[in-house]
This record gives sequence, structure tokens and C-alpha cells, in this order.
Amino acid sequence: MTTTNPAECVILLHGLARTHRSMNKMAKHLERKGYIVFNVGYPSTKYPIETLAQKTISQAIDNCPSNTKINFVTHSMGGILLRQYLQHSTIEKLARIVMLGPPNKGSELVDKFHQFSLFIHINGPAGKQLGTSHSGFINRLKPIQIDVGIIAGSRSLNPLLSSLFPEDNDGKVSIHSTKLVEMSDHITLPVSHSFMMNNSIVIEQTLYFLENGRFYTENE
Repeated sequence: MTTTNPAECVILLHGLARTHRSMNKMAKHLERKGYIVFNVGYPSTKYPIETLAQKTISQAIDNCPSNTKINFVTHSMGGILLRQYLQHSTIEKLARIVMLGPPNKGSELVDKFHQFSLFIHINGPAGKQLGTSHSGFINRLKPIQIDVGIIAGSRSLNPLLSSLFPEDNDGKVSIHSTKLVEMSDHITLPVSHSFMMNNSIVIEQTLYFLENGRFYTENE
């Protein structure tokens, strides 16, 4: 499978309690395809999502050349930051978004553990915002009008945590929770939440979506 593309910008947003290094492999593959890549780090456990989204994404956009299309590849909470940003801001030349394991309807794990001091210490104020409550932060976000491809995982590295979910999950987020009404495409792969961004098939599918606006099938 080969793809070609003009020089476009891709902004990478890592997940909660991670760093930009978790997206390094994805960044290298995107660069090999000719994309201008900005692998952004941000203090995910120090501030609420609203604060993180505005500062992080505004600065990242400023790095992209003014005449290029802008794409995003996000992991986990990185997708929520982008959704929050797009509630109030418009990104010129915004092209496509790929979300990896996003808790778009929240995570049941947050519902179970958000009141524990250890959870708060590790995940900070943004982590507490990732619950599934219909009146909570995430479920108040409005749809975004852009091509969005979502990759969900179905493999868990922690069976104990997975037992807390009522349905199939990647160990942190249920497959159902990853979905958006406005998504252009959605696939489920046998990968775990924490390391899906390093999986070769996930990377191939990400590249394909950025080029074609959909994920490829086994027949292609």
C-alpha cells in the first residue's frame, strides 16, 4: 500500500499522563510520507481540559506554514482537547482528524476511581473530566464538522480493569465510547489503549485515512 500527498501539516496530540515521546514512532512514519509533523507535548495532568486545549492547540497551529492544510492525529484525551478547541475556534485549512482510542463518551474507569486521591494525583483535573455522565464535561461537547476517522482497540493488558466495563474495551476506553455521531469512519483493531499508536496496522490505517478520508479494508 502506497500513498502520496502534498506537503501538509500534521499535529500530534498525546494522551493523559503521557508525553510527546509516546507519539514518536507515529511522527517518524508521517515524516517519511512527506508530512510536516509537529509532535506536541503538554502538561496533561496539571490543568483542566479547557486550559490545555486553548494553549496547546493554538501554539501548535502557529507552527504550521500558513499556506498548508492542517491535520491532527490524537491519542486518547488528545482527541478531547481537539474537540474542546473546536467548540469555540475555527482552524483554517483544517483537513482531517484521526483519533486513536478517544474517550468520546467518557471512560467507566473514571466513574469508578475519580474520587480516589491516588487517581487525582496521577491524572490531575483533566482526568476527572473524563467520566461518562450525560451532564458531564465530555457529553456536553457539540459535534465537530470535519472528516474524523476513529480507531478503537479491543485488547486489554489488564483483565481486572477490563472487568469493570460492561462491554468490549481496550483496557481504558470501551469501543462504544470511542464513537462520534459525526465520524466519517470507524474501525476496531486488536490493540491495547496504551500502545496502539505504535502498532504498525494502526499507523498504516492512520496514514491511509489522512490520504483518503476513510480506512482501508482487507480487500484493498
